[in-house]
Amino acid sequence: MILAEYSKYLQQHNDQLLRRETTPLKLLHKWLETVINKNPKSNTEKIVHKEISYFKNENGDYLIVGNSDSGRILVNALVNFAKSYDNYNHAKWLEMTEKALNNSN
Repeated sequence: MILAEYSKYLQQHNDQLLRRETTPLKLLHKWLETVINKNPKSNTEKIVHKEISYFKNENGDYLIVGNSDSGRILVNALVNFAKSYDNYNHAKWLEMTEKALNNSN
């Protein structure tokens, strides 16, 4: 459920990801910051509020911490999903780049 919501957020930014303007990990912190800084309404938002703490300093560095064992598992799953999505998009970017190079020859 939570991974599905994060996945939807990534899909909304897929063009930026394919152009390598951002990464899924950067978008993870933006998504978490957005979810945590608003009043939770959906079950996903309530779970994120309960299970994850998000800290950001004045330099823009951030820290994502699971508040319990299940929160740490959730954070780990989100980070692993972000990395997997990044690998997938990198493969798509390489494919697009190769096609563009082949078409220009």
